[in-house]
Amino acid sequence: MSQEFLDRYGPTALVTGASSGIGRSFAEALAARGFNLVLVARRIDRLEVLAERLEDKSRISVMPLEIDLADPGAAQRILDATADLDIGLVISNAGFGLKGPFEKDDPAIQAEMLMVNCHATTQIARGFIPRLRARGKGGIVFTSSVEGLIGCPYSAVYSATKAYVNALGEALWGELTPDGIDVLTLCPGATESEAAAKQGIDPATMTNQQSPDEVAALTLDNLHNGPTYLPHPHYRTVFDQLLSLPRPQALAAMAQGMKPR
Repeated sequence: MSQEFLDRYGPTALVTGASSGIGRSFAEALAARGFNLVLVARRIDRLEVLAERLEDKSRISVMPLEIDLADPGAAQRILDATADLDIGLVISNAGFGLKGPFEKDDPAIQAEMLMVNCHATTQIARGFIPRLRARGKGGIVFTSSVEGLIGCPYSAVYSATKAYVNALGEALWGELTPDGIDVLTLCPGATESEAAAKQGIDPATMTNQQSPDEVAALTLDNLHNGPTYLPHPHYRTVFDQLLSLPRPQALAAMAQGMKPR
């Protein structure tokens, strides 16, 4: 099975946001499956440590790229750096969120979120799709969120960016699947990572968390089961129920549940 997976999506995979969380877990899981890697993040020190460890452990090659995806030219820099590589799997994972009342969000951070979560994701896909078409096989994974399934009060801009990612992923699934390119939009729920603390959330208060290793492994195992994938059964149940409600009732329930204490 691993060889079949490598033959379809290898020999090289690109992972953005690879310095921590789900992105790092994707890198580790793919290395274990024999993939060479291109790892993208701002924190080059972390990438270099990860690259050295994976090369020693799995006998693969790893290219770490220090690139800030908030830079409008980031996608082109990635494309230029990988022009000579046969990349069969693109994991567009980088992104971040912001919690709290919408009007209290820092507009500069909102703008950066739109660049990272939406613009970079779009331009990376646009740049690599011709290469995947030329191969006649391969895959794209977009890391979104369950918050992209409905407008989330007190997470307005983040949920809006992830709704964009969901729509983009679904559209590209429709366009590319007939041509042998699998597209999967990953919608995780609460995940054990640095992200929660950065958003001002106490990780100790979070329930139904999933480890990033589990999220990454399940996503790779379900890459052909697009267009959208929720890796945690709790969130599949919750959002099936939530989205079956009249929209005002669903949004009122979300507002009550997400309102800062």
